[in-house]
Amino acid sequence: MKPYKEMTQEELAAELENLRKEYKNYQKMDLKLDMSRGKPCIEQLDLSMGIMDALTSDADLFCEDGTDCRNYGGLDGIQECKELIGDMMENHPDNIIIYGNSSLNVMYDTVSRAMTHGIMGNTPWCKLDKVRFLCPSPGYDRHFAITEYFGIEMIPVPMSPTGPDMDMIEKLVSEDEAVKGMWCVPKYSNPQGYSYSDETVRRLARLRPAARDFRIFWDNAYGIHHLYDIDQDYVIEILAECKRSGNPDMVYKFASTSKITFPGSGISALATSPNNLEDIKRQLKVQTIGHDKVNQLRHVRFFGDIYGMVMHMHEHAKILRPKFEAVEEILDNNLTGLEIGTWTNPKGGYFISFETLPGCARQVVALCKKAGVKMTKAGATWPYGRDPYDTNIRIAPSYPPIEDLKVAANLFALCVKIVSVKKMLEEMQNSNA
Repeated sequence: MKPYKEMTQEELAAELENLRKEYKNYQKMDLKLDMSRGKPCIEQLDLSMGIMDALTSDADLFCEDGTDCRNYGGLDGIQECKELIGDMMENHPDNIIIYGNSSLNVMYDTVSRAMTHGIMGNTPWCKLDKVRFLCPSPGYDRHFAITEYFGIEMIPVPMSPTGPDMDMIEKLVSEDEAVKGMWCVPKYSNPQGYSYSDETVRRLARLRPAARDFRIFWDNAYGIHHLYDIDQDYVIEILAECKRSGNPDMVYKFASTSKITFPGSGISALATSPNNLEDIKRQLKVQTIGHDKVNQLRHVRFFGDIYGMVMHMHEHAKILRPKFEAVEEILDNNLTGLEIGTWTNPKGGYFISFETLPGCARQVVALCKKAGVKMTKAGATWPYGRDPYDTNIRIAPSYPPIEDLKVAANLFALCVKIVSVKKMLEEMQNSNA
């Protein structure tokens, strides 16, 4: 296909007229499709219905150590669940706290505790003149929402297929004591689906922060969320690497079963060093007597062990893989060669990241919405919702049925073409003025 930039003004005008006719046909379809968030589809949720039968009214609700899951206690979770989630997170059970249904809630609480009470005896962040966080961008909008809510200054850090710009991170962390934290989605990142390289993880582990209370918020949301059985990404375990590098306390590692069982009724966890655990538990024992042990036991009985969880994720992949491949094929068939956009082809996770020509993302999302397809708000993947280039769009293929998804993907590609051609024509007209 001939690149648009090689077309004459007349050719582009004719192309735009044809594209607009095609767009009107989509408008007549009265579409109501949603690709705005990475929600599991109904078929994926159905995979976990057996968890409802894992415990019945006559079930044994006692743990191996004699804990009665119906009663108070168990501040950091039942041992069986810590072992299961420890295998999932690649961490020892002794280094894990099991929480409620939301890892995002745990991240919020962790930032809040640092703000009001400080980290391991250091000055509470709320008493400092300035607190800064490093934000690999494009990134996860809900991470950015937490730090924005607390008035923390966010510094975008460019992302690449091997992870964030480590030269920039090393410089900022070592020179600026106000840099207190960093957001990370290290495996199948949101939204690009990138995974940190070995070198990136090792350089992170070897950071020498100016701030003693600097912490990496390592959100391992997609640790076992592969799309393929063999072609999978692997990320070095960060806590062990930090310990080897003399930084045992530098990382809070988060995970959950939100996209493994039921997003609203799963379990979440934090893995970190013994020193951090002691610091966290001082606050946690005031906040709660313990989280839902019955739900923890239900997950253990449902999966049995990590092998059961891995096989469960294999079934998730069978549902998700065709959706991702359908979107990638449609983008390839419609846009390859036009030189008006690029996109990622992740091996796991929940998103495809699309880059338009500069200044086009918001218009593409608006045009999709006008025809009945809801996308993530353009700019959402950047701190403060401001994409400085107006190029990034997050595509979430998981929720719609595959036939609806194909319609939405074709419409999206059409909108990219329309906005790109209009931009080129405007530039030509301005240059001729």
